[in-house]
Amino acid sequence: MSYTPMSDLGQQGLFDITRTLLQQADLCALSEALTRLVRQAGLADQANILLWQSHHQRASFYGTDGKGSQLEYEDETALANGPLRRILSRPEALHCQYDEFKDTWPQLAQMPLYRAFGHYGLLPLAAEGHIFGGCEFIRQNPENWSEKEFARLQIFTQVAGVAAEQIQHRLTSSYEYQILCRERDDFRILVAITNAVLSKLHLDELVSEAAKEIHHYFNIDSISVVLRNSRKGKVSIWSAHYVDKAAPVHDQSEVDEAGTLSERVFKSREMLLVNLNQRDEHAPYERMLFEMWGNQIQTLCLLPLMFGQNIVGVLKLAQCEEKVFTASNIKLLRQIAERIAIAVDNALAYQEIHRLKEKLVDENLALTEQINNVSSEFGEIIGRSDVMSSVMKQVEMVAQSDSTVLILGETGTGKELIARAIHNLSGRNNRRMVKINCAAMPAGLLESDLFGHERGAFTGASTQRIGRFELADKSSLFLDEVGDMPLELQPKLLRVLQEKEFERLGSNKIINADVRLIAATNRDLKQMVADREFRSDLYYRLNVFPIQLPPLRERREDIPLLVKAFTFKIARRMGRSIDSIPAETLRTLSRMDWPGNVRELENVIERAVLLTHGSVLQLSLPEQVTRNDRASFEPPEDTDIPLQGEDESQQILRVLKETNGVVAGPRGAAQRLGIKRTTLLSRMKRLGITKEMIE
Repeated sequence: MSYTPMSDLGQQGLFDITRTLLQQADLCALSEALTRLVRQAGLADQANILLWQSHHQRASFYGTDGKGSQLEYEDETALANGPLRRILSRPEALHCQYDEFKDTWPQLAQMPLYRAFGHYGLLPLAAEGHIFGGCEFIRQNPENWSEKEFARLQIFTQVAGVAAEQIQHRLTSSYEYQILCRERDDFRILVAITNAVLSKLHLDELVSEAAKEIHHYFNIDSISVVLRNSRKGKVSIWSAHYVDKAAPVHDQSEVDEAGTLSERVFKSREMLLVNLNQRDEHAPYERMLFEMWGNQIQTLCLLPLMFGQNIVGVLKLAQCEEKVFTASNIKLLRQIAERIAIAVDNALAYQEIHRLKEKLVDENLALTEQINNVSSEFGEIIGRSDVMSSVMKQVEMVAQSDSTVLILGETGTGKELIARAIHNLSGRNNRRMVKINCAAMPAGLLESDLFGHERGAFTGASTQRIGRFELADKSSLFLDEVGDMPLELQPKLLRVLQEKEFERLGSNKIINADVRLIAATNRDLKQMVADREFRSDLYYRLNVFPIQLPPLRERREDIPLLVKAFTFKIARRMGRSIDSIPAETLRTLSRMDWPGNVRELENVIERAVLLTHGSVLQLSLPEQVTRNDRASFEPPEDTDIPLQGEDESQQILRVLKETNGVVAGPRGAAQRLGIKRTTLLSRMKRLGITKEMIE
């Protein structure tokens, strides 16, 4: 092009140039405006702005290409070691032709920023005596600038320097303001998420709240928290998928850890950022994400949840749009993960405390039931009859094994006492036996009581509950009245017996339990199987080692021992002093049918103790108790019943002293001892008891 020398600028011309350059919004726009002005003045074909970043030792380029598009480039190599480096050390104008430029800075000459030209000039940009960059002027004509033209270029450079400094100051202030705004917004997000999650002590609520906040601020599609659980090689995942923004899908599942991206984070304890592709090999959970989001390419960001030196879990974020995971967002998400880690650790600690508390409550309840049951029955098995001896031999045989025992017998025969004897003689006796009565529990609550339930599993389930099977781990579980178990619940009991595992209501988490089962019933299970009221497979699984308890009418010889034990126990409990039982009372009790068996006998003795005045048991049978006159068993007439460990001579002597030596009559010693007058006199003679010993 031809160059027309510019006339003197004058005040108006300088004002217009200054106003034009100072109005530019950024450095590329400043370079473009400067190029336009020097072209109009016929001084150059292009003008570029170079700035120096001393703290980074980097140079920045701002200009335009031949088509008018803005160019921006920076580096710490070629550009930083180009012409700008020279004027920083020698603050004077630099100019040369293209060949010299190419030989001196060959790397720059190969860049699109500097296509072949005629002549090159670089003037320093300075402020307060400090050079902060340079102004490049390039002309296609190889002729050098005249002295007058060069002076005008200096004027343009001075004005451009003021404009560049102002733009830098404005951009720096704006950038710092943006940083402050971003830090303020980030702080608000952190406070909001911290307040939201730290108050949640249940994992499902915690994850749901965290997911809601993260989705709100980052618009992330899927948020999950992955935790290792008690089952080896398994992880639990709580997720919220925002397929429908208004109604997110909440999910809780258990998957194998092996092969998952979470496994890599658990091992490395470092963040993992990956792009998933449909063609890649994925674990089932990652494959499910593809299917849920229409097989779109997804970006996954996995952040370790670190609490101190421990990794408590993994925060997994899935997003179809990669632009969400910018450097600034990841920095903030790392801080959010730290808060979630604290909340997860709190929730896990609360869960463990709650579990131990529930276990303690259940153990105390079961122990109280056990103590109460022991105190309402006899404290040990009492019986010397042949049938009871046979039962005890069976107990001893099966106790040391882990075989399931089925105790059969009428109501009140002492099935629970036999179950407790089996447990106490087993290798599991270091832990208490757990008991549940299937007949006493409503059908709707029996499953929850057996297997436990999660919070929210059904209406009224406000807290998590540990079931009896979980409570009886490494111990024995006594299922009383198993014949009354609902038919729909029996397959679940069969599964526990066969697989040693179960699930709480409202959860799909598998719980293993090593439980020895002892069942009891007063019903005919074989007939119930025939009538389709009881599952045959469960019956055969329970009937491994059946023990049949005899009714009390088939072990009448044990009745005197039972009467003595009950009388002494109940009298002591009531603060009474009863030291003898009339033989007629024993004969009467031994002739009865006892449809209620041992429990009925105990109730009769308790009534007798209540109605007794004095130290001799006074039997008062209720109307509903009837005699069986055809009974063949009767205790010998001359049987005496010492209650407090006295020998025969001591007992007779003591009773004679209490009756002042009176033998016969309603208040005599014979009546109190429950024997005939002639029998008492015969014994006194045999034992050498005289009147002098009584006085």
